[in-house]
Amino acid sequence: MHVHHWQKSSYSNEGANCIYIAAAPDGTVRLRESDDPKVTLLTSRRGLAGLVAALKGRLGTA
Repeated sequence: MHVHHWQKSSYSNEGANCIYIAAAPDGTVRLRESDDPKVTLLTSRRGLAGLVAALKGRLGTA
């Protein structure tokens, strides 16, 4: 079993609601939230890039 090396988002503060990301050996990306770390989302790098682009567009940031 692979142990993921989780990294906290630089936009997360020291409190709750932190987002963590890890790259898996199979090329997928894993996401989890600090309130329920047992639940992870699995996506591709391309899928994550699409999500980030969509969020940036919705929030009006570049």
